[in-house]
This record gives sequence, structure tokens and C-alpha cells, in this order.
Amino acid sequence: MNTTTVPQDAHAVRAEVRKAYAAVAARASNCGPSAASTCCGGGGPPAIGAEKLGYRDHEIAAAPEGANLGLGCGNPHAIASLRPGETVLDLGSGAGFDCFLAARAVGPTGRVIGVDMTPAMVQQARANAGKAGVRHIEFRLGEIESLPVDGASVDVILSNCVINLSPAKARVFRESFRVLRPGGRLAIADVVRTAELPADILADLAAHCGCVAGAAAVEELEEWLREAGFVDIRITPMDASREFIHEWLPGKNPGDYVLSASIAAVKPGRE
Repeated sequence: MNTTTVPQDAHAVRAEVRKAYAAVAARASNCGPSAASTCCGGGGPPAIGAEKLGYRDHEIAAAPEGANLGLGCGNPHAIASLRPGETVLDLGSGAGFDCFLAARAVGPTGRVIGVDMTPAMVQQARANAGKAGVRHIEFRLGEIESLPVDGASVDVILSNCVINLSPAKARVFRESFRVLRPGGRLAIADVVRTAELPADILADLAAHCGCVAGAAAVEELEEWLREAGFVDIRITPMDASREFIHEWLPGKNPGDYVLSASIAAVKPGRE
């Protein structure tokens, strides 16, 4: 397997990601969600309109104001097939956009948990939930490599353009497997590497925070998922994402090296 080595200290990457997304949360709070990546300075990836990521108008309208910061790279709900009464976990939940859509899908008999490592994002998501009056949703501070979630307690795991930010992706998938119930499933939108990244992008911490430099190849992701125990693994890159990915690192053509993809997998067995 041809693996691109990330020439960055894992702690430095994690600290820089936390700093960048705290800045995004602060800009959204001070300037409004539409200005999350364009107002009050830089940091983090550019905001992408949810409609470009495959969300439908009624989904966008259903989320409370301030939840959609435009930080995804796809729509994990398109492959999640959420059902009433299910328990859903969102890895890297940000201000809660995908969590609120999940809460609507699973209904009051279901439950939604969002986990994010950035205190400002968790605070904003909790405020959004309070304003919206959604009671079957909660947001927890934690890292996706060590989830603050009980084993075998979740039916579905969602994530939107977050796992690429982790310097320990294999561990993320092991943790995901641990917290899923038998028969539980992953429904993830993330970036995958389609060509070897140039050295200047790999060495750029901003390119890690911008969801480019940390992208793994499809073969790597498949291996990590299999090693964690998952079956029915399906990873589908989306060539149409190249257009908006080019906007993430102006002048460096990141769409030549990474694409958005849907990632689905299942934990074997039934309760």
C-alpha cells in the first residue's frame, strides 16, 4: 500500500485543528454563521453552501439558525437511512447541523449525541439546541480517538469531513466499532486522497486544518475499517466535489489530490 506520510507531530496537528475551529466558532458567534470563514480573520476551511454538498432545501431549513457553518464536504444523511427510535452519534459535531437533522429523522423516541473536541463548538451547539428546544440531543466535549460514549450503545455513526483531521484515523475506526451496537453502521462524508500530495501541502498545518493534507487513500481507509472489524465497506469518491475543493487552498489546486467521498460500513451481528 502506498501511504503518504504526514510530516507533522500529532499533538501539533490536533492543537492547530482545535485552534482553527475555535476561531471558526468565534467568527460565527460574533459575525453570524454565514460569515464563519470570511469574517474577522482566517482559519479553517472556507464555508461551502449546504446545497453544494447535497443537502435538500427542507433539510437546510430544518436546522436552527447558527447550526450550519458550511464546514462539511458531503451529506452523510444521504447514505444513513436513519429510522425513528435509533441512537445516532456524530463525530466532530461542530455547531450541530447534522445532529439536528438526525434528531428530526429519529424522532423523540430516538437519541442523538454529538462529540467535538473544541469547547467553543460544543458551547455553540448546546446553545443552538436550547434555542431550538430539542430535548433528545446532547453535545459532549471529547476527542473522536477516545469517545466519551459507552460501548455498544449507538445504532448509527455520522461524520462530515472530520476524520481526515485526525492524526490517528485507525484508532477512530476502532473506537467507532466499539461504540456501535451489533449491526450498527457508519455513514460518513469525508475527503480521500486520489494522488500523492506535494511536499509543500503536506508540510502546511493550514492544509491539515483545511481538510486536505490529512486525507487518506481509499485503500488505507478500507484497510483500517477491515482491521477494526467492519464489513460491507463502500467508499465512493465524488468527482463533482473537485470544483468546491479547489476553493479550499487557492492557487494550490487541492482538487487534483483529494475528493469528497461517501464512506459506509457495518458492524457485524445483531443483538
